[in-house]
Amino acid sequence: METGVIIVGAGPVGLLLAGELHLGGVDVIVYEKNSARSGESRALGFNRRAAETLEQRGLLSRLDPFRWGPMGHFGGVRFDLGMLDENHSGVLGLSQARTEEMLENWLTERGVPVRRGHEVTGLRETPDGVTVAFEGPDGPGEDTAAYLVGCDGPRSAVRAAAGVPVTGRDSTRGMYTAEITDVTLRPRPIGERLPGGDMVVCTPLGDGRYRVVIHDRSLPPDPDPGSLTFAEVADAWQRLTGESLHDARPLWLWACGNEAALADRYRQGRVLLAGDAAHAIPPLAAWGLSAGLQDAANLGWKLAAVLAGRAPEELLDTYHAERHRVGRELVRNAQAASRLYLGDDTMDPVRAVLGELVAGKDAAGHLAGIVSGLGIRYDVGPGDHPLLGTRMPPDDEIVREDGSRVRVADLLHTAHGLLLVTGHGKAATAAEGWTDRVDVVTGAWHEPALPALDAVLVRPDGYVAWTSPGAAHDLTDALTRWFGAPRTTTPAAAAVRSAAGDDRTGA
Repeated sequence: METGVIIVGAGPVGLLLAGELHLGGVDVIVYEKNSARSGESRALGFNRRAAETLEQRGLLSRLDPFRWGPMGHFGGVRFDLGMLDENHSGVLGLSQARTEEMLENWLTERGVPVRRGHEVTGLRETPDGVTVAFEGPDGPGEDTAAYLVGCDGPRSAVRAAAGVPVTGRDSTRGMYTAEITDVTLRPRPIGERLPGGDMVVCTPLGDGRYRVVIHDRSLPPDPDPGSLTFAEVADAWQRLTGESLHDARPLWLWACGNEAALADRYRQGRVLLAGDAAHAIPPLAAWGLSAGLQDAANLGWKLAAVLAGRAPEELLDTYHAERHRVGRELVRNAQAASRLYLGDDTMDPVRAVLGELVAGKDAAGHLAGIVSGLGIRYDVGPGDHPLLGTRMPPDDEIVREDGSRVRVADLLHTAHGLLLVTGHGKAATAAEGWTDRVDVVTGAWHEPALPALDAVLVRPDGYVAWTSPGAAHDLTDALTRWFGAPRTTTPAAAAVRSAAGDDRTGA
């Protein structure tokens, strides 16, 4: 193969996935049909788990300055994040354009090519790879890779060419979005509901710029973004608010509907889907972008391990198993939130009841887990420790043997697995055959974790794959499942496993 992976789409999802693959030692190329970054920012930030995903690779600080949101809401029903035991705040007011620029600069530093002006027009799969046809600045061409990943949005050309069906709901109402300047407007950051189920949103972006969104039931349900004019946006705003935007200067415009769809499969042979190509939802608090960044983090290390021969191809099946369920819940939750958000006054009794429920910690915590992404739990095998299958809290600190303290997030910058050993068991010795792909760190918890842990295995995407105590399977079983066969079966490791006998923790 000339290339390990071709990624189609240079949005945040495709760019992060390319970086993840490169960290795993994969030769990767990104194809993008647009000749330059659009500068459009359809998402203004991302949720807590997406922020943690970037922080695991040392990327979040590159986006400074930004602000965190202290309040949460589900479909406009607010709840106080301060009552929760853990911080669920998301990043607010951060333009998608800045995120894309940061990620592309990161790829440039790493020497990963982003081929702009290359539109994929077809593909054919062989037992050994995928050949991609494209139209580029110099005319048509073809390129071949071992795998192809479509990160090319809700109208994905890759998904269509691969013949992956989608299941969903057609659009029932349209919306207009514009970024404007040379005007002063009253902020309406989470939306102002108007009679009849209409809504306007106005988010100040700084430097005299505003992001306005118009939810008008009289708009066509599936508007054509290519034909939208600013006069149409300004007319709709004035019709709903009585305020004039006609003298403002538009920086960009966008129109879309509220269709929701989920690809039936995230993997079809050597073709995979991520981001909006896998799950399309109405624009809502950057949920789609946040989920897409987590798709990239879930897929990248697995695909790199398979291509490097460190893990069997079956590891890729866990990408669909884990993320398709998340996508299905994403579509459901987005539809529920949209009904609350844009419903007319007949939804007021539902909003009132939900508002009473989220005054309590349990209900607020459940909805906060949905919105923040911290409620995700993967099936990593049997066990009773509450961390199994969830993300490892990134701010937890280990005091190493030299007395220095280090955060879990900082230990994941290499995109390796991570085995934290804080007890006196045999886990470090048992992991000797995987130290080329799993970093072993010994020490003690700075503030002891509850329930206490003697050892914890963390996947490269930050999710806990095994704990001691708590997991009902052996550490070597967990290492083999997620990281492939050991490099060598060392005598020490073999002796440890033999001596462990019925000790299922392996620690």
